[in-house]
Amino acid sequence: MDRALCPVESLYVGQRSRAFLSCSLRGHVEVEALSAAFDAVTEANPTLRSRIVPDGTGHALRLLDGAERPRLAARTGDQEEAYATELNNPLRVGGPLSRAVLVSAPDGEHHTFFLVVDHTVTDGHSSIALHNALWDHYRTLVEGGHTDASTASAGSVLPRWPQPVSLLLPAADAADTAAYLEGRVEDVRRNPVDLVPYDVQGPAEAGHGADAGTAGDGRIDVCRLTLDTELTTGLRHTARRSGVSVHALVAASLLTAARRRLDGAGPRTLGCLSPVDLRSRLSPPVPASALVPAVTTHLQTLEVSETSDPMETARTVHARLTDFISRGDHFREMRITPEIPRNPALQLATVIATNMGVVPGPRLPDGLRAVDVRLVPAREHYFPQAGRSPVMACVVSFDGRLAIEFPYYTTCFSPSFVRAFRDDVRSGLLAFATVAQSEPVHAAAG
Repeated sequence: MDRALCPVESLYVGQRSRAFLSCSLRGHVEVEALSAAFDAVTEANPTLRSRIVPDGTGHALRLLDGAERPRLAARTGDQEEAYATELNNPLRVGGPLSRAVLVSAPDGEHHTFFLVVDHTVTDGHSSIALHNALWDHYRTLVEGGHTDASTASAGSVLPRWPQPVSLLLPAADAADTAAYLEGRVEDVRRNPVDLVPYDVQGPAEAGHGADAGTAGDGRIDVCRLTLDTELTTGLRHTARRSGVSVHALVAASLLTAARRRLDGAGPRTLGCLSPVDLRSRLSPPVPASALVPAVTTHLQTLEVSETSDPMETARTVHARLTDFISRGDHFREMRITPEIPRNPALQLATVIATNMGVVPGPRLPDGLRAVDVRLVPAREHYFPQAGRSPVMACVVSFDGRLAIEFPYYTTCFSPSFVRAFRDDVRSGLLAFATVAQSEPVHAAAG
């Protein structure tokens, strides 16, 4: 029994994007128990053991047979090499929509677990929930319990497909949606945004610098920014005292760093794209355990100059995003999402700032410790020939420590360029986190 993809879900099919979760571990891992735990979550979530197939003018999910369904792969190898390899290993078209890999060091005490899920069937929140559920199964198994899922029953009952979020939206007037779309199209037409130019030269000139890439050797890489618990706490205190969100402070730091990469003096029109989680805003709420993409986006344009005050930029970002949600425009934005292929400027921004908020790490049994957890969005299609693009920043706080991942493609941006961008953003966040406690507090507009 196939499950048709809704128009919003179908947009991810062509993007070939995926959630890439990694967990660095210290201690003993029982591979058989971890394999059984992965089998349990794939049995409970049929989308993980499905493939995408054509369905009329759209697409659908179809269950894989037993021999094709994903299983845990375990091997020995270098942890850093494994990260780069798995990050650049796509989910094959027509194959499973998930993958789980355990790479252990030769000493048997250092491991990295990778969980990869196609964005057609997940978002950041549900992929983190899935990762934690898998380790809950593992902990139960090694502590002598058992899981309810049985792979032997695969195919014996109808799969329990999750319902698309686009079908759970409140009722809407078609004329209202059409008017909203018309307004959005006109707004992006009148306010085109500036994008960050690539620093890697074209194929004919590439290869002259230490960081240069060529059309044939491109790969996905990621640059990371982390703050310790003290600095993360300081950032949150500044946000509360200033009447803004941590997301707004991060967005302001990203926009400031992006403006420094644009030539000319004076203000430039920059765009900030903020994903908006719909799960808690639907009635009834959709739990994080439901494996569906449940996000829409908010695009705002701002005039940013070399002398713009980052805190004022943060207040603008916060006020506009707050107003967007209070008007119910997050639902309108989800309804017009199928129009994006015809109007790609609806999501074209200078910076993309995701925000998972504060999320828990996995609960592990005695003798095993999670040293680090990372979430990175990755995709298959990059366009060096475009010459410029948005800068992506994936923001998530595991165990009270804020981290920002900057994924990029090496034929577009060089490692040194992204490191410098990352360092600029870090400087901006440190300025927010260490602001003097005596600074006057200003309420956010709106």
